[in-house]
Amino acid sequence: MAFELNPDFKNDVEKHFNTLQVHAGLAPDPVTGASSLPIYQSAAFQFDDAADGAAKFALKKPGNVYGRLTNTTTDSVAARIAAIEHGTGAVAVASGHAAEILSFTNIAKQGDEIVSSDSLYGGTWNILLHTLDNFGIKTHFVENNDIDAFVANTNEHTKFWYVETIGNPLVDVADVPALVEAANSVGVPVIVDNTFATPYLYRPAEDGAAVVVESLTKWIGGHGTTIAGAVVDTGKFNWKAYPGKFPQLTEPDPDYHGLVFADAAPAAPFATRVLAQQLRDFGPTLAPLAAQQIGLGIEDLSLRVQRHSDNALAVAKWLKDNPKVSWVRYSGLEDDPSHEIAKKILRHGFGGVVVFGVKGGREAGLNVVNNVKLFTHLANVGDAKSLIIHPASTTHSQLSAEQLKAAHLSEDLVRLSVGIEDIDDIIADLDQAIAKA
Repeated sequence: MAFELNPDFKNDVEKHFNTLQVHAGLAPDPVTGASSLPIYQSAAFQFDDAADGAAKFALKKPGNVYGRLTNTTTDSVAARIAAIEHGTGAVAVASGHAAEILSFTNIAKQGDEIVSSDSLYGGTWNILLHTLDNFGIKTHFVENNDIDAFVANTNEHTKFWYVETIGNPLVDVADVPALVEAANSVGVPVIVDNTFATPYLYRPAEDGAAVVVESLTKWIGGHGTTIAGAVVDTGKFNWKAYPGKFPQLTEPDPDYHGLVFADAAPAAPFATRVLAQQLRDFGPTLAPLAAQQIGLGIEDLSLRVQRHSDNALAVAKWLKDNPKVSWVRYSGLEDDPSHEIAKKILRHGFGGVVVFGVKGGREAGLNVVNNVKLFTHLANVGDAKSLIIHPASTTHSQLSAEQLKAAHLSEDLVRLSVGIEDIDDIIADLDQAIAKA
């Protein structure tokens, strides 16, 4: 039978996180009895009869319909993500970018607007600044945590506010509770990218965020093998409280013969529409083999993220004392601008990413990248291995000089995704590379 947490514990995700990450969404295979999550490598699934097929296509009955929409392996992983995020429903998709696009366009259309923090991953900047602009959706970028600016840029066309829990690559921490409180006062939901924190360090749902997106590729998958993403419906936003503002969820949908998602799936209308319409039409399906790999990664998430966080704090302290380093950002440092907010919302640690600048500017930073031996130079974070990159010339290279400045991304910034290797080896590698800078 499927695992179920003791009902007495269901509201205490923190206490039972380690159990949920191993068991949630998992049940022995009904035919073979396999206890690990099987890979259901099938493009389609047999219906019991004509009525069964019709009911599933009309969303009147749960179950597999077609592999672009549903798959038992993928759905199991989505259920586990929902459990560890303390959400009411989730959809696993082909990438973190897909999770963003499907979430954004789930409630925003031509003529609508978004207010977003300016502390974002470069690819997300591109989505908001260019791709959605091509769709007729305008984004206002404001200073991270400048609540007055979020409110001032909100109007009748605003569909949501958007922030990253821990910004990429500046690693500043968003005050999600304060943002949600302000957003509620003006009737807009908050969507949070929780990739850099993971649900082990922070669960935005518990502070009232409406939707959480994750790049499962990073710490949740954890081994740099698989591209995946997730959209989590927290069930915390009352879409029906604002008549006419979110018609995609609160008004009859002609695609499903007048079905109203907020009525048909009251616990998770946002995620249900992402699955039934956005994933159906745009098609960024997560393959079952990839889903199974992500499921394996989730099982030891807390163990890895704790080690990442502990090592990152040690690296940040070491960098701060290095005479060749001009500055360091890591919210675990007591004098970091985000330290007080981080202490307020994060648990267990401050994440696995540290950024810094070396005296000598851009060229010195590039020299560090070129001289590491243990660190791997690639465009990813959250791998078990330690990773390094120079964002201004890679991940954020499509931004103009003015946009880089707006994102507070300096030319000398070097980003470290600190791995789970022995801390002495990590620091020794940085020491010899910085010495050559």
